[in-house]
Amino acid sequence: MKLLAIETSTMLGGVAIMDGDTLIAESRINIKVTHSERIMGEIDHILMRSGLTIRDIDVICISIGPGSFTGLRVGLSTAKGLVYATGCKLVAVPTLEAFAWNIPFSLHQVCPLLDARKKEVYAAIFKWTNSGFVRVVHEQAVRIDDLLSQIISPTIFMGEGAVMYKDRIEKKLDNLAIFTAPQCMVPSPSAVAFLGMQKAKRGDYEDPLRLVPLYLRKSEAEIKLAHG
Repeated sequence: MKLLAIETSTMLGGVAIMDGDTLIAESRINIKVTHSERIMGEIDHILMRSGLTIRDIDVICISIGPGSFTGLRVGLSTAKGLVYATGCKLVAVPTLEAFAWNIPFSLHQVCPLLDARKKEVYAAIFKWTNSGFVRVVHEQAVRIDDLLSQIISPTIFMGEGAVMYKDRIEKKLDNLAIFTAPQCMVPSPSAVAFLGMQKAKRGDYEDPLRLVPLYLRKSEAEIKLAHG
């Protein structure tokens, strides 16, 4: 079973291809232009370099959020377009859970943080078990101080939010705060592919017509529309 994963939740997007349990290729791009201008070209490129075509792909996997509103919309639209065009199956994985898989087998709990703007972060806290990560704190849009008040044990922080609020995290938590290495600070398309493959093996597919991004809160456009 061949799977193509798409990650567009942050400015550093990317794609990955898995064949069964083997990672075939991964590409990450720091987007200086919009994902809509780059993602299809990157998909074409990684398929070509892998000696594949889109017709060889059985499953499309999308990182469903939370994250950038625009990035998530572009990623999901791309995934759905490929599904409709090829007849592939579709799976979706939570962005922050896939992010935590940057550091599996961690002795400490893991807290991915993405910039949610409005002085908030998208955050969740995961703990490693024999069966993988489980949620200690579920995905939420939260002010960093409110999140830190819930943490009483050593925690590994990762993501753009961890970079933005590093001083505040260190001041609040002191030696309970651990920051991961730079290469683990960004969401990984290969981790999205790995979790997506597990879902595909279980036959846990999505309905393309019903699948929507995990935003956690309304966009500015929705808020303005609601208030007339």
